[in-house]
Order: sequence, then structure tokens, then C-alpha cells
Amino acid sequence: MDLYPLLRPLLFRFDPETAHNLTLQAIRRLHALGLLQPFLPEVPALPTRLMGLDLPNPVGLAAGLDKNGEAIDAWAALGFGFIEVGAVTPRPQPGNPQPRVFRLVAAEGIINRMGFNNLGVDRLLANLERTEFKGVLGVNIGKNFDTPIERAADDYLICLEKLYARASFIAVNISSPNTKNLRALQGTEELDALLGRLKDAQARLADRHGKYTPLAVKVAPDLDDAQIDAMADLFRRHRLDAVIATNTTLSRTGVEHLPRAGEAGGLSGAPLRALSTRVLAAFHRALGEEVPLIGVGGILSGEHAREKIVAGARLVQLYSGLIYRGPDLVRECVEALRQA
Repeated sequence: MDLYPLLRPLLFRFDPETAHNLTLQAIRRLHALGLLQPFLPEVPALPTRLMGLDLPNPVGLAAGLDKNGEAIDAWAALGFGFIEVGAVTPRPQPGNPQPRVFRLVAAEGIINRMGFNNLGVDRLLANLERTEFKGVLGVNIGKNFDTPIERAADDYLICLEKLYARASFIAVNISSPNTKNLRALQGTEELDALLGRLKDAQARLADRHGKYTPLAVKVAPDLDDAQIDAMADLFRRHRLDAVIATNTTLSRTGVEHLPRAGEAGGLSGAPLRALSTRVLAAFHRALGEEVPLIGVGGILSGEHAREKIVAGARLVQLYSGLIYRGPDLVRECVEALRQA
């Protein structure tokens, strides 16, 4: 039985960040007590293989919903084929001042300027050690806000070193709009240098641990065709394992008239869908099947998930759609992809 339509009005009475924190703690505790599963829909199997990893289905949880890996076992109970936690930084940081999350309910959108708030990589690792989840677990990594952009690679390497043995894959976040200058890492010279250091470290760590942990890069939706082509060339040359398209957008096209639309931050949810799918399709045209794509951004129905697959994605991820639609969205997306 889907209870979320009854719970959503109550959750939406709280400010978005409070509702987020309440939900995170509630599902973690309900799962620990064995009270979550009876109310969840059964998600069918749709086995998928990507980056050398076997997944029970191609629908995953996107980064950002569980930055510190506090409720991994509960997310797994929702039926996700894979889970991505983070973004995590080497040192703990509070993120940007509150309020920093805003709902655009009429457009089924969310604006956030969280700023990589998290408890640091060591706390995340401790949480990962406590989880019982044995499935595919990705970790999204970023840089601390006060690390100069010219030393950003050092932060990514710290996270990669610490997480390599435990994560199923690592997602390198160079596209959040809420850390100053972070998107500069998408420039050709900066990206080439960063990928070179990360891939060198990946090779060393693979030898040390006897395990190959794939590297993905999460890109912005606010890219033109020339930027996409230049980035795709680097992804191909450095033999990247996957591209996650996309992060949130700075655009406000179509929502300019709505209350809170002028708030600074990245826009996600339904207003992001067309833009993220355009960028996804452009990367697919540039990369073909050489570098697999994971589609995220604006998925609020099974049809939207299928749209990402048609545009070239091999996997999809959900975040804002869960807030507007609830956990039944996972089942709906898997069902739609089974019929595709």
C-alpha cells in the first residue's frame, strides 16, 4: 500500500531541509525496527551490468539524499538497484547558511544551495562499515569549500584513497553549482589534469587492493555543444568508466514567475528534465558506446526513466522525484524499463 500520498502533505508543512532530515531519520529507524518493508511496493528484477558491476535493476538513488551514508540499508529496502551516497569531502563542513533548500511545488522543482554539507570522509567510512548492504554502492566525492581550486585534485585524491577499497564505484563531482569555482574543473585543461591524476591513482590503488573500482564523473546540465565535445574527448582519452548526466542547473527557464525561483542554487526536479536529457543525448552522440552514461535529472515517472534510456543512458538515478512521488517511483521506473 502506497502511503506516501497521505504523508506528503504533512512533510511539506515543514521547511524542505527539516523534512529531509526527518525523513532520513524516520526511514532509518523504521527499517531497523522491521517496520518499513511491509509498506513498500515490490520492485521487479531487471538485471543489468555496467562498469563491471552486476545490478538487480538499473534504477539507482542519486547522490545528495544521504550525504553521510546514514540510511543505506533502508534505501536498499526501497528496491534500488544501486545506491550513491555523498557528496563527501575530506574534512567535515557545515555547508552554506540556512535556509538553503526551497520547493517550487507548482513546477515540481527544488532549488538547493547546500554546499557539500557533510561530516567528512572518515565519518562516512565508519557508516559504511556498519551497513549490511552488499549491493552496488557508489560514493560521490567533492572538494572542501576552502581548498583553493588549483589544489582541488588533492581533495579528490584523499577521498579516492580512503574510499577505494570500500566503494563499488567513485563519482567525481565537478558540477555542483554551490561550491565556488567548482565548475571551473570542467574546463579542458583543468579536467585533463584532474582526470590524469585520478586515473593514475586508480591504477596504483587497483594494484594495491587487487580490486578495480570504477571512476565516474558527474557533469553539469549547463554545457554547450563545444564544451560537451571537448569533455567527451577527455573522457574517452582517459578511459573514464562512466559519465553521470546531470547535476542541477543554474537556469530558471520556465519557472521565472514562481515564488522562490530567484533563490541562488541549483534547480532540480521536473524543470531540469529536458535540459539534462539534452546534455545526456549530446554526450551519447559524442561518446557512442565507448563510455557508458547514467541519466539523472527530472525523473518523476516511469516514462521519464524510459526517456533517459532512449537518450543513451544505461542506468538512471532518482532524487527530487522521490520527494514529489515517494518510493513507489522506484517500482514504476523499473516496470517501465522492463517494458521498454
